[in-house]
Amino acid sequence: MMKMKMKNITHVSQFYLLRISDDPELQPILCGLFLSMYLISVLGNLLIILTVSSFSHLHNPMYFFLSILSLADIGFISTTVPNMVTELQTHNAAISYVGCLTQMSLFIIFACMDSMLLAVMAYDRFVAICHPLHYSIIMNPCRCGMLVLISLLASLFESLLHNLVALQLKCFKDVAIANFFCHPSQLLNLGCNNTFNNNILMYAIGVILGVFPLLGILISYFKIISSILSITSSSGRYKAFSTCGSHLAVVCLFYGTGLGEYFGSLLSHSSGNNMVASLMYTVVTPMLNPFIYSLRNQDISDSLKRLHFCTV
Repeated sequence: MMKMKMKNITHVSQFYLLRISDDPELQPILCGLFLSMYLISVLGNLLIILTVSSFSHLHNPMYFFLSILSLADIGFISTTVPNMVTELQTHNAAISYVGCLTQMSLFIIFACMDSMLLAVMAYDRFVAICHPLHYSIIMNPCRCGMLVLISLLASLFESLLHNLVALQLKCFKDVAIANFFCHPSQLLNLGCNNTFNNNILMYAIGVILGVFPLLGILISYFKIISSILSITSSSGRYKAFSTCGSHLAVVCLFYGTGLGEYFGSLLSHSSGNNMVASLMYTVVTPMLNPFIYSLRNQDISDSLKRLHFCTV
């Protein structure tokens, strides 16, 4: 692994990513494994989008947001895994300076989009369960489109903030990034100027655009659960909770791995732990989301069966 000391940014043409494995016998196996996981994730999410667009009874806000989430998941996993598979094939862990900034930007955009969309979907379930008579009025097409647009603008804003900080760096303590992709916090920590201020900014951005959506989700589900518990019929309670069970499972998976990976990368100096957490967050989570929605959501499951029947 090549290292440089306090090198001026104008002379840094590339960074060096951490290899998944240095074992030449293990690399082809890992390459096949991650390529398979990537294809499963992309095909699974595309299938969700195709299913939602193919059946008119799924043309409602809940599944509209789900299809946008699936699209964001495709972009999310495509930001890191293809480059990692290429590195395993070519045995070249170098990435250009521009390529690193581009990968960091896309990673932030899609990660933030996932976070914001999960909060929007929680709000949608809150309105559907707590205000069912006004659902069609509140969640009208204009408002749904506006919520997606706000999510996109917030994601672009977070990416822009990280890029502004990265472009302010005048020198680097090292060019070796302790992860298999250009992780935002680890890249900015390599800067030799204003490291403390950079960390403060990263924590602030993480709180504003990571914790705030989570708080929105928690508040929505607190009100949802309160409303469900007030239903006297057990079948009614089960039906109400089943409409948000798959979303709640995805929220737990996304935030459980995401917050641990983001803040752990700032606090932990163990590259092995950071890589495992990053793999769970960037590879496993987008791959499992289609399975969670298809297995736990009866409408999606039935529509997938009908889609399969139509293609046979």
